[in-house]
Amino acid sequence: MTATTAANRTAPAGHPQRWLILGVICLAQLTVLLDNTVLSVAIPSLTRELHASTTDIQWMINAYSLVQSGLLLTAGNAADRYGRKRMLVAGLAVFGVGSLAAGLAGTSAQLIAARAGMGVGGALLMTTTLAVVVQIFDDTERVKAIALWSTVSSLGFAAGPLVGGVMLDHFWWGAIFLINIPVAAVGLFAVVALVPESRNPQGDRPDLLGALLSTVGMTAVVYAIISGPEQGWSSAEVLGAAGAGLLVLGGFVLWELRVPYPMLDMHFFRDQRFIGAVAGAVLVAFGMTGSLFLLTQHLQFVLGYGPLDAGLRTAPLALTVVALNLTGVGARLVGRLGTPAVIASGMALVSAGLAAIALLGSHGYGGMLLGLVVMGAGVALSMPAMANAIMSAIPPEKAGVGAGINGTLAEFGNGLGVAVLGAVLNSRFAALVPAAVGAVSLPAALAGADGAGERSRIEEAFASGLETSQLVGAAAVLAGGLLAAALLRRAERSAAGHGAPQAPADVTKPRA
Repeated sequence: MTATTAANRTAPAGHPQRWLILGVICLAQLTVLLDNTVLSVAIPSLTRELHASTTDIQWMINAYSLVQSGLLLTAGNAADRYGRKRMLVAGLAVFGVGSLAAGLAGTSAQLIAARAGMGVGGALLMTTTLAVVVQIFDDTERVKAIALWSTVSSLGFAAGPLVGGVMLDHFWWGAIFLINIPVAAVGLFAVVALVPESRNPQGDRPDLLGALLSTVGMTAVVYAIISGPEQGWSSAEVLGAAGAGLLVLGGFVLWELRVPYPMLDMHFFRDQRFIGAVAGAVLVAFGMTGSLFLLTQHLQFVLGYGPLDAGLRTAPLALTVVALNLTGVGARLVGRLGTPAVIASGMALVSAGLAAIALLGSHGYGGMLLGLVVMGAGVALSMPAMANAIMSAIPPEKAGVGAGINGTLAEFGNGLGVAVLGAVLNSRFAALVPAAVGAVSLPAALAGADGAGERSRIEEAFASGLETSQLVGAAAVLAGGLLAAALLRRAERSAAGHGAPQAPADVTKPRA
């Protein structure tokens, strides 16, 4: 036991190739996160070439994020128990095979299935990359390394439309997936050659039933949200899916309360800091991902930009996030103002950005640019502060679980943002477009339009739906920010006599 403890303290210090390993890890992380948003600029191509409906498109996006979010915690526990290097290799292999299947898909169903497979690989990669970073850097360098890892994460999430636009400007839509294969191959070689193996033989067992219940439950609920506008919110299909999803999620909660090694310890929800950070993390991802999903369609379908131009016009969001993260503005503000104030300010900026896009960007790019920059500033301030709040609300020995929870919340917010804001847009669009047009999607409605006047009315209906959905997102994000800040402030006051929260413990334990 003593030897193991000593090894834990000395092994991470000064790995001779730690910065090279960090570069490899960041490359793998970047690829995984790009695939959260890269598909958004390919929507017109997929609609045209695969004859995909709006529901198909939403499932192509959600299949990846929902599978990934359902498996993140289990993947993290498996990496601790069976070896982080082993799980990194498995994740890269699964992600590469899934990317190949996605690039060669000939139908919407095939692409949805391939994206679900990519989600499995993405879950393995996202949970193990941070664990390896913690392992190979000592205390003096770890903060800087994790900051770089976090910055790459933000860049990958927000730069997907730009990368997708560049690829689609020169190749067909499948290239946005095939480009992952050489990256996965390089990553496999580098991980095998460079990354040291580590595991915690006393780590928690994988909660396979919990992973299954959470994935099935979230999938059913989001299916109901996506299908509501087309099938009718009171239809048996939608109500059945929603009811089944909520029932399964209830079973998930009961199981997590009973199982010795839960995927998500429900007792965390007794901590107001944890609840506040959870609400904020989900809603920031909700607003940003849902907004990008809608904006890329508006830029191409309504304003007439090509895929590359549309991607370039969403780049200010990514550039703002990266610039502020690299300069450390958010970290300095947390030290000066406190976590609750920074989270409230950041989410208020995200909300203001969404509102600016809705009210000023419907008929031109100028208002969108302002909104994207404001949103980027809000994301750069709020996301690191919320990740810190989550980690500080969880016992140090559960730091690995905390990282998994943080990733799960982001992924769930991504899928929920696409589903809810997409559903609001579709509902508003279907209500304004004449029934004779059959508004399954904007391209279908435009194809069935009778003359220029009808096309103009359809485009106006889509713009109105976009405005409504962005305002709904703005209200949700603002409410979440205020709730998160209030809960965190109350928790800080109630815990004022207990001292500062401890830093998360090193969760990587090489075998003695």
